[in-house]
Amino acid sequence: MIDPALIIAAFATLFVVIDPIGMAPIFVALTQGMAPAQRRAIALRACLIAIAILLLFGFAGEALLNFIGISMPAFRIAGGILLFITALQMLFEERSKKREEKSDQAVEDDRDPSVFPLAIPLIAGPGSIATMILLVGQADGDIALTSAYLGVMFVVIAVVYVLFLLAGPMERALGKTGIVVVTRLLGMLLAALAVQFVIDGLMGIGLLPMNA
Repeated sequence: MIDPALIIAAFATLFVVIDPIGMAPIFVALTQGMAPAQRRAIALRACLIAIAILLLFGFAGEALLNFIGISMPAFRIAGGILLFITALQMLFEERSKKREEKSDQAVEDDRDPSVFPLAIPLIAGPGSIATMILLVGQADGDIALTSAYLGVMFVVIAVVYVLFLLAGPMERALGKTGIVVVTRLLGMLLAALAVQFVIDGLMGIGLLPMNA
């Protein structure tokens, strides 16, 4: 029986790392002036590419770590620190600024934004890649739990796709202040989850008791 708390925690982690709500305004900026059909095609392509990347690292990431001699507890600690930095960026608006810079670069380059910057690095970025490796590693070969984590990833990406399609109306409904408030709240949640990853890693190498 899969513990529902694990699934909820996995969803919350991926959701706040990918931050679909925060990406919606970026999608609007990147696809400004495009026809609805073209916007839908870009949204779908970006999400499919991101899924492929996250699946690749979810399944092959731990093997790669083992090949270069990095243990899962060490990666949990590193991943937790990385996620904590992401949380700080969300709390202090640095993440939004970086995303705007990436979107400006893509617009200036006049390229299809589905691969860069939407799929990489906004959806399948360092944070989400690290999270997938951590989650699949946490499943420890349990097929049911691994499948559940992959299902969570698909659900989060589906939410991204839906919010991309609703980006315009949602941005108008929330307003700039609303998006900032939501981003701050998600940043606080991600910080707590990041600390938990570090604690799990420290317990894995025996620096903390297992009931910490």
